[in-house]
Amino acid sequence: MNGYAGKILRINLSTRERSTLDTKDYEQWGGGHGIGSAIFFDLVKDKSIDGFDPANVVTIMTSPLTGTMALGASARTELQGIGVQSYPIGWFTRSGLGGRFGVMLKLAGWDGVAIEGKADQPVWIDIRDGDVQIRDCNELTLWGKDTWESQKAIWNYVAGSGHYGTWYNPRSGSDARTTQQPAVLCIGPAGENLCRVASIIHDAGNASGQGGFGGVWGSKNLKAISVIGTGNIAVAHPKALFEARIWAIENFTFPLNTFDASKAMWATMPSNLRSFPSPLVTWERPKQSRPQACMGCQAGCRSRYNPPLGNDSSCKESYYYSPSQLKVPPSGETPDPQKQAADLAQKYGINVAELETGILYLRDLYKMGVLGQGKQIDCDLPFDKLGGNEFIEQLMEMIAYRKGIGDDMAEGFTRAAERWGRLDEDQKTGLLNNCYWGLGMHYDPRGSLEWGYGSILGDRDINEHGFSPLAMIPTLTSEKPVSAEDFVKIFSEKMPPFEDDPLMLDYSDGNMYSEHMCKLVAWHRHYSRFWIQSALFCDFQYPDFFNWAAKDYKGITGEGEPKFYHAVTGKNLSFAESIELGRKIWTLDNAIWTLQGRHRDMVQFADYIYDKLNTVKFVMPVNENGQWVYNPVGGRLIDRAQFEEFKTRYYTLEGWDTESGWPKRSTLEALGLKSVADELESKEKLGKE
Repeated sequence: MNGYAGKILRINLSTRERSTLDTKDYEQWGGGHGIGSAIFFDLVKDKSIDGFDPANVVTIMTSPLTGTMALGASARTELQGIGVQSYPIGWFTRSGLGGRFGVMLKLAGWDGVAIEGKADQPVWIDIRDGDVQIRDCNELTLWGKDTWESQKAIWNYVAGSGHYGTWYNPRSGSDARTTQQPAVLCIGPAGENLCRVASIIHDAGNASGQGGFGGVWGSKNLKAISVIGTGNIAVAHPKALFEARIWAIENFTFPLNTFDASKAMWATMPSNLRSFPSPLVTWERPKQSRPQACMGCQAGCRSRYNPPLGNDSSCKESYYYSPSQLKVPPSGETPDPQKQAADLAQKYGINVAELETGILYLRDLYKMGVLGQGKQIDCDLPFDKLGGNEFIEQLMEMIAYRKGIGDDMAEGFTRAAERWGRLDEDQKTGLLNNCYWGLGMHYDPRGSLEWGYGSILGDRDINEHGFSPLAMIPTLTSEKPVSAEDFVKIFSEKMPPFEDDPLMLDYSDGNMYSEHMCKLVAWHRHYSRFWIQSALFCDFQYPDFFNWAAKDYKGITGEGEPKFYHAVTGKNLSFAESIELGRKIWTLDNAIWTLQGRHRDMVQFADYIYDKLNTVKFVMPVNENGQWVYNPVGGRLIDRAQFEEFKTRYYTLEGWDTESGWPKRSTLEALGLKSVADELESKEKLGKE
């Protein structure tokens, strides 16, 4: 089992029993999400339970590539279980994070962890290679500490307070030594108080945000998991792995010594194999700063500063409280409120994707005279200080400790709107910009069709940028690098089994609900379920279709992923076979949602997506009368009736029942999922043939 440690740690917090699962029993799923879904299906007998139920199982999985030199696939970790954030049902869901945790888990001899039950008092899990202890929080007074304080306390407990680079032995009776600090996953006050918007934080700024897993851990009385490993990872073909990494860097990244700085944006854009350490966010760069990367990654897309305010934060946490986002003038305060807001979210353990839309919703309710002191929604937030430190500090404390209407906001802003009697009205107008499953809009489904359809057919905002370059590159370039026809071909020729259908990538109004678009959505779900969430390639670097550094702009996807997978595991998995395995994982997830109560009638966007035009337009490739051209796309609605027709076409393509959206026995058995079909049939939820 090259690439695998060979065992998965199973912990029952109720009984404090520790046992192991044999990874070989789940190897067929390829790693990460696939294994996590299969373990969840086996261990959770009643899939209809609530996410806060002690019987909920949370899996934390690595992949065979974790901890190896596979470019862009060395350090991701996948969390799964029944979430508590989505609405109206907390779906079985996923969340991923980078950093060091997955690598340390593998070096400690574990491919993953499955957590079930509920401790009788707050505990944390201490993993040192094969030694696993469940420790009470009282000794370190962890319960009540923020995530940064808790991690420091655990580091000092496990490794002592020596300076960086100090050698130490993490467990008695062993000669193994390391200079590494333990990698810790931790919840803050938000998780302890069962907030549905609570995150799990690792190091300064790596977060498992979506799903509310911080609150799930809080319900289990689980504060943290710490792991330190001193082992190694067996690789099938070490020489081939070195050669694959060198090949990837030489052919798909820009050489630093000859790099044209004017191409920096393209070298580091989403879904482009990142060429060199270049942070996504630099704030206003202080005198001392440097890129920071997940363990083993070449990208370095985060930053560390001296002074350290805002360290390791990137993307949403760095701008959700920016003056431009809030439409307020800069406060000029010290410390900088935008950086302070990022750090507060990490320390309290609050999901910034929820805050990104939620703060704007609060602002608009205040402007309408609905929310404020003595108003219909009584709230003492200082809106005259919006954009400053006082406002964000008070808001974070209200949510994390459920103070005042913070008790409502801790449930997520969709459930808060329901409590305030405003949900129907504010989702008709779009005032509450949460368009699928009660979660905030990221990319607009009226424009980015594969993003919106993939999200509503799934469990959460997909947050996968694989086809974003189709809009970003034509929109942001005055001189297009290739013709629209060649641009589409670069993508479509690497999309088995649909590679002969470039109309998948036609984003015109006339193609929004077609079978071609169904193929794009299906391929995206299948690719992501295997390569991004199971093999755990970085979702900001893969799939890499259009690559500015590559010959003829053709990226590494289709060739690179199997090359790395074979070098590590020794398995000759073709790209087409990997997409089919992703289909199997996606179908298993849909079977779980079916057992939770999903029906096709529930698969609906918020009303404003159907009734209110979006205003954003992107230049994208479209097919006009058989000719590919670049045209503006947007300013449109999703049509209700035609979306229903799309769903019927999509369910037909996947082999699911078109009346219910439930998987059919014939489809499940063809994918090797007979036991899943049996369980669906026993619950009278098997799709009709």
